[in-house]
Amino acid sequence: MKKIILAGFVASLAFSGVALAQTTTVIVPGEVKTYVLQQTSPSVTYDGTVVVGDTVEVYPIPQQPTYGYVVVNQQRVLVDPQSRRVIEVLQ
Repeated sequence: MKKIILAGFVASLAFSGVALAQTTTVIVPGEVKTYVLQQTSPSVTYDGTVVVGDTVEVYPIPQQPTYGYVVVNQQRVLVDPQSRRVIEVLQ
């Protein structure tokens, strides 16, 4: 299933800086970042109360099964598709 609960995802985004400081740094291949930045996937807008049951699509990256991405507020976010953890917010 390629959807996650928005509440959990937004919480992951909110604490991603703290989480990254406490975990091993993941080095993402350049071609993964390039691919994600070139996609025109729809964005989920988050600007209010998180409602349990809201979902966001996790898009796969061809030939890179260890990475997926979502788009929230026009920002592309790399995630681990298995754990749904935020890996990196691309700028």
